[in-house]
Amino acid sequence: MPAELISGTKVAEEIREELKVKVAELKKKGITPGLVMVRVGEDPASVSYVSGKTKASEEIGIHSETIVFPEQTTEQELLHKVEQLNKDPKFHGILVQLPLPKHIDADKVLNLINPQKDVDGFHPINVGKLLIGEPYFMPCTPHGVQELLVRSGNSPEGKHVVICGRSNIVGKPVMAILIQKKKGANATVTMVHTGTKNMAEVVRQADIVIAAMGSPKAITADMVREGAVVIDVGVNRVADATKKSGFRLVGDTDFDTIKEKAKAITPVPGGVGPMTITMLMQNTVRAAEMQAKSH
Repeated sequence: MPAELISGTKVAEEIREELKVKVAELKKKGITPGLVMVRVGEDPASVSYVSGKTKASEEIGIHSETIVFPEQTTEQELLHKVEQLNKDPKFHGILVQLPLPKHIDADKVLNLINPQKDVDGFHPINVGKLLIGEPYFMPCTPHGVQELLVRSGNSPEGKHVVICGRSNIVGKPVMAILIQKKKGANATVTMVHTGTKNMAEVVRQADIVIAAMGSPKAITADMVREGAVVIDVGVNRVADATKKSGFRLVGDTDFDTIKEKAKAITPVPGGVGPMTITMLMQNTVRAAEMQAKSH
């Protein structure tokens, strides 16, 4: 039996419909959720990410603005802008698109964002709150992974989840989310990484495999047990002469062989990707609700 496909596109649409209702309720109270995105330079991937976020905002009814700085902007100018946006009541969420040019210290910029407007969930205060189980916001991709599992009927509760990869953006926060004593979490979590000696052996014990290693086809079929659920967070470009662009996108798992063994798997593209932007929208709406309460 080939695996059931867990469609991030479908789950993201469901969540967006729920968010439209929340936004309409906020607007009745005279509050329009506002998101500001700051981009430095013209990195093509960043340009495309930001335009995707703008489109999603429009669809849900969130007011969004993008501020574009030239590549040679100084760190000081960017920090000054973030300070202004922290004070601007029109914006409930602030997002600085990464990567930033080499001469700007990204940590310095992210750490200056007001944690209650940090809709990416990267501020150290938000990372700490996530770990103790009291987050303002959950980081978008890791939260998207949890929603995909729960809404596809593969709740991690009581399951053994093996996370492949220990990045601050995916691996560690997914662990912090799934280990909490909460509904939709409560998993036994193991993490494997480049320092793990017997990786294949550990991954084979998993009920749920989360692949976030940033390397194409790192997880192969012999590493996955029959009937496991596989969430592939990876997005890698590999050369493909048959495509007009000259490349295609693949995940961190060997999708074609694993889908013959797994119970369910996310495709790349169309799996975790659509969830990331949708969870950002959810965080922006949550920020507007929280800030409305505190005023």
